[in-house]
Amino acid sequence: MAEHTCLIVEDSPMMRQLLVFALARVKDLRVIEADDGVDGLRKLASSKFDVIITDINMPIMDGLKLVKRVRMDPMHKDTPILVISTESAQEDRQRALALGANGYITKPIQAPQVIAKVKALLGLE
Repeated sequence: MAEHTCLIVEDSPMMRQLLVFALARVKDLRVIEADDGVDGLRKLASSKFDVIITDINMPIMDGLKLVKRVRMDPMHKDTPILVISTESAQEDRQRALALGANGYITKPIQAPQVIAKVKALLGLE
């Protein structure tokens, strides 16, 4: 039985697979995938997650709106959120962190960097 669960919210199937593959190396971590912010919220409504990884640029609901919604939800307001984005501008990073994200990684991502961040957010170091 996995001790931790991670929700990956990413509209690119290739990027999701990359993240799933990278996180497979984190012991006792179960990964659930969502293909956009709305799907992510649906999954958050029915389960509790230990960490959320979200992209910013997605159709329907972007990652920043998702972060905002998660932070307003009493059940998930303290869940660590890692934002992964192609947006490398400092203001995007600051906006994500201001909305309540706990970390921000710019693409192209490196698996060791994602693994280290997720482990840090889960307190697994």
